[in-house]
Amino acid sequence: MNARDATPADAAAIDALFRESFTATFAHLYAAEDLASFFERFTVPGWAQELADPGFAFRVIEDGEGLAGYCKLGPISLPATPQGPAIELRQLYLRERAKGSGAAQALMDWALATARVRGATELWLSVYIDNHRAQRFYERYGFEDRGPYAFMVGNHADEDRLMRLAL
Repeated sequence: MNARDATPADAAAIDALFRESFTATFAHLYAAEDLASFFERFTVPGWAQELADPGFAFRVIEDGEGLAGYCKLGPISLPATPQGPAIELRQLYLRERAKGSGAAQALMDWALATARVRGATELWLSVYIDNHRAQRFYERYGFEDRGPYAFMVGNHADEDRLMRLAL
C-alpha cells in the first residue's frame, strides 16, 4: 500500500470511497430518504474545494486496485469545548479490502503527526455509539469519551460519542 497527500484531483475517488464505506457500514440504520438527504451534502466539487483549502488536510492510501482509504482533518465543527488549539478528525474511511491491513493505523499516525505539526494540542472526533470496532481503535490511541453527540443523517439523529485526545 502507498500513502500520499491527497489533491483536488482525488475528489471523485474520495467521494466514491466515502459513499461506499458509509453505505456498507451504516445504510441499514436509515430510511432511504434520510440516507439520500445525507449524501446530498457531499459532492465532488465540495470535496475538491476542501482538498484545495489549506484549513483541511487529507491523506489517501492506495493499493493495486486504487484508493483503499482516506483520512480528513479540519477545523472543529463538533460541539466540543477544546482547552487549547484543536483539530477535528473529520473522517477516516476504508474500503473493506483494506480493513486489517494496517491502513487505518497508517492514516491515524499521519493524522496525529499532522495535528501536532499544525500546532494542535487536542484532536477531536465523533464515532457512532454502536461502532465498537472504531471505538476500540480510537481508545488504543488514548482517545477518551467526552459525551454524547447527535449526528444527523437526514432527519434521523444517531447517538455518537465525542472523543478527545490530548496531543
